[in-house]
Amino acid sequence: MQLQATITEIRESLTTTFASLSQWFDKPAELRAYRPQHGGWTINEILEHIGLTNHYLLILITKATRKALLNAPGADLAAEVGSHVFQREKLADIGRHQSFAWVRPEHMEPTGTRPLPEVRAQLQEQLSQCLTSLDQLKNGEGVLYKTTMSVNDLGKINVYEYLYFLAQHGQRHLTQMAKNEVEFAAQPH
Repeated sequence: MQLQATITEIRESLTTTFASLSQWFDKPAELRAYRPQHGGWTINEILEHIGLTNHYLLILITKATRKALLNAPGADLAAEVGSHVFQREKLADIGRHQSFAWVRPEHMEPTGTRPLPEVRAQLQEQLSQCLTSLDQLKNGEGVLYKTTMSVNDLGKINVYEYLYFLAQHGQRHLTQMAKNEVEFAAQPH
């Protein structure tokens, strides 16, 4: 797949994921506050966690975007883009709920104290940040800087892969919230 098609795929994945996340804010409060029987997070907590995780990922993505753009003048961009292999399959695992053991850092744990409108606004701003990075890297510059990602043994991933990772992380939790909704609907009310 050519890089421009990959960039389009990433943009669509981000846009679709964030649009789907946004819909959860409009669900009934009782559903969003429901704690699953197995003791997992409520939907409100999941949304907060996504915002927290995105916050830390976007610190890395923003820094990597700057470094990739700084690397561009001295790089053979055509050769780098030509040899680029997008780790689609490994990254797709990130989007599958419970596809592998994932121990998140404590600073990405939801507290349940953030007001929901604040979390929603944060996610909207984060989508804007992601799309800005993609726009800045429209010619393939995103392949010019890699950072190590320990989750699922991804290893060194470039800026495009980080952006796709962020979208896949959201997809993972969309599945989790849908499971909460099914369980909630099965409860006597």
